[in-house]
Amino acid sequence: MKYRLLAGGSVLVLTAALSACSPSSGPDSGNGDGRTTVDVWLMRDSVSAQFQKEFTADFEKRHPTIDVKIQIQEWDGIGQKITAALASNDAPDVIEAGNTQVAQYAESGGLLDLSDHKDELNGEDWLSGLAEPGSYEGRQYGIPYYAANRVVIYRTDLFAKAGVDAAKIKTREQWIDATAQLNKGGTQGIYLPGQMWYALAGFIWDEGGDLAAESGGKWSGALDTPEALRGMAFYEKLQALGKGPKDSDEDDPPQAEVMAQGQVAQVISTPGGAKVIAENNPGLKGKLAFFPIPGKTADTPGAVFTGGSDLVVPAAAAHPDEAVTFIKELTGDTWQKKLAVAMSYVPNRTSLASAVADDPGAAAMAVGAANGHATPNTPGWAAVEAENPIKDYMTAVLTGGDPAKEAAKASQDITRAMNAGS
Repeated sequence: MKYRLLAGGSVLVLTAALSACSPSSGPDSGNGDGRTTVDVWLMRDSVSAQFQKEFTADFEKRHPTIDVKIQIQEWDGIGQKITAALASNDAPDVIEAGNTQVAQYAESGGLLDLSDHKDELNGEDWLSGLAEPGSYEGRQYGIPYYAANRVVIYRTDLFAKAGVDAAKIKTREQWIDATAQLNKGGTQGIYLPGQMWYALAGFIWDEGGDLAAESGGKWSGALDTPEALRGMAFYEKLQALGKGPKDSDEDDPPQAEVMAQGQVAQVISTPGGAKVIAENNPGLKGKLAFFPIPGKTADTPGAVFTGGSDLVVPAAAAHPDEAVTFIKELTGDTWQKKLAVAMSYVPNRTSLASAVADDPGAAAMAVGAANGHATPNTPGWAAVEAENPIKDYMTAVLTGGDPAKEAAKASQDITRAMNAGS
């Protein structure tokens, strides 16, 4: 076997993994006819029913000794369900996991180390925002599956009326100037709620900062660094060019519904937001377009948080070899291109970005994904998101608080949350 279990994994997990490698173990180790069933959990809406049908048929044709059983899972409560599966002797062979969740699962000792397979899985140009959170303590546990990130959705008619050419917006300063020009005559240049912390994270990364930093094995909040403070200053400048609430995020109220009311020129969103906007206001159909979030210089797009999924193999998987075969097919060139087109996703590799060239929203995402980042790669980050002092920090600054003092307080809260279990 090529797999290495996470150092420090429990004896129980180790025993389960060793028994899983036995041809006679597992709940579905064979069908009695020389065929093996690989059991896969994929998340709701990560693939369409048609894509699933076509992929399964092609896979089973190419691998006549392997059957595929895909079970679609709901996002609600999936963390607890995966945790329970990883601690059991009855885990599926492949699980789709949110990219920022992999470190938490790897820390438990419940995942197989797939580092030895990076070359055959085209790891040389994986999107860093998927690959980095898929690793833990220098080992690769999550294989990049697909990505999605935020872009700017804008009203073509309002841009034309204001004499703004979106194609010429390549830098932050050009973006600010254009947004100020749009912010006239009852139009909001941009609707940016005060607590869209993923957008703030991008501005902080652009400045060379981060949300938290590790030193000597301990994580500390980093919102009070000069780089992070510059990111917040830009957010404050941009947010002031609209009427977004300072004390809520993009879901309260839903920003797509706000833009659908007709007076907003831009929002920061995943491209799917355009469909929701048009559903709420059919009159805007055909009047929405996209561009990547601008960076500090024209030659580099703005940094973005790369959301998306990785594929992992439980330590207790009954068929780890077949699991890797499945992952190799689903993340390979052919099916990555088809998945990107079918679902408007960003492929898992930078060299495949051209696959979505004819999808304006996905193409804008792919540009940004080249400068994609992830949240701090540590299991403790989940506690930060649960409490989320970043949102409170943003509101405090936007309502007149001293940025340095508020950042120091938020950094202390992040430090406490990240190290609560250590």
